Amino acid sequence: MARTFEDLVAEADSVSVDGWDFSWLDGRATEERPSWGYQRMLSRRLAASSAALDIHTGGGEVLAGAGPFPPAMAAVETWPPNAALATRRLHPLGVLVVRIRDEPPLPFADEAFDLVTTRHPISVWWTEILRVLRPGGGYFAQHIGPATMGELVEHFIGPQPEKWAEFDPDAVRAQAEAAGLEIRDLRMERLRAEFFDIGAVVYFLRKVIWTVPDFTVHRYRDRLRELHERIEAEGPFVAHATRVLVDARKPG
Repeated sequence: MARTFEDLVAEADSVSVDGWDFSWLDGRATEERPSWGYQRMLSRRLAASSAALDIHTGGGEVLAGAGPFPPAMAAVETWPPNAALATRRLHPLGVLVVRIRDEPPLPFADEAFDLVTTRHPISVWWTEILRVLRPGGGYFAQHIGPATMGELVEHFIGPQPEKWAEFDPDAVRAQAEAAGLEIRDLRMERLRAEFFDIGAVVYFLRKVIWTVPDFTVHRYRDRLRELHERIEAEGPFVAHATRVLVDARKPG
């Protein structure tokens, strides 16, 4: 028997969304992954580094699988529940985890690292990245691209062209170069995502909070019900994620 709208929404609204593990969505949603394999590429760069920093590490899920780590390895996270998860996951692996405020500066000395990394940052502190990098050091990241999950965003709050402008690869290049970094590689891919029930949508919007910043089940119940009925009638709701690979260096 098909589960009701109320049942699906209530379940998804009650589960924990701490950390950056999406396994709750197994069988309920899918998303293609970029062809470049960020974690695999990250692992190679960490292996060649002597001191590295991972910014916005979440619960440490991606970094934990990218070892072995350099002799000095640090990670920072702004959201307290995620920082606690990252500490439990990464400390046994020899990674120093620091919870910081969601604003610069980074709590590290000038030229402390030869590699700075981040995956899916909401904001990029370009001048701070340049400051903590040693001359010749690298910045390696996977950014959120423009109009990511745009179909989902538009269903709830309409088109957001101004919101996405700064995520465009040309804008990323301009921001990095304005801070003093040199771009070595910059590429974007658009990736298919499918949501098989409305509970998956609720969970995703609660976890990925920048998608619909003011999302709550109560506030968007009517739009959720409309989308539930659409999925029931037409099948999975299809959206597209965009991802940008950024490989830059500090001159020197």
